[in-house]
Amino acid sequence: MKNTLKVIASLTALTSSAAFAQSLDTPMQDDPGFYVGGNYGYLKVDGQDDFDDDNDVLQGLVGYRFNRYLAIEGSVVDFGDYGNEFANADTDGYTAAVKGTLPLSDRFAVYVKGGQLWWETDYSVEEFSSSYDDESLFIGAGLSYNISKSFVINAEYTVYDADLDANEFADDIDDTNFDTDLKQASIGVEYRF
Repeated sequence: MKNTLKVIASLTALTSSAAFAQSLDTPMQDDPGFYVGGNYGYLKVDGQDDFDDDNDVLQGLVGYRFNRYLAIEGSVVDFGDYGNEFANADTDGYTAAVKGTLPLSDRFAVYVKGGQLWWETDYSVEEFSSSYDDESLFIGAGLSYNISKSFVINAEYTVYDADLDANEFADDIDDTNFDTDLKQASIGVEYRF
């Protein structure tokens, strides 16, 4: 009886590992379809005056793949708080982008994407505080690795071009236009349906 159980357990383990290995050898998904995902990363805020800072960034995304080369994608981004006690800001935004992918193998691919960011910033400069919303362009590039046909891991770098404009609420501040680049390096996952 003990030998029979050992044989059954061994056959089950071999069958399971063979099925798992075969699922890992499947190529990238070529079928069109929706996907969802999320990114977590590092945000570098390069701005004029006091708007330089580092921060964490969170991003949720949804997209549609037309084929293995072309997709459209939308996301919600929380850029968090940045600045110091004299000038600080909290920025959130939404994006829409076109994403182009070039497969390098059955598992690896590089991609670029570009599009529009609609963002809103709550900020304060000395004793003045207000909110400001605008739209900006962004561009990004990354590397993806297919764990299976449905699960993908991404590493991505994105630059958002944003201007913080305090003219609306602070006419007596000398420099009220803060040219700011938000640079995001992140890792993330996707699930493809």
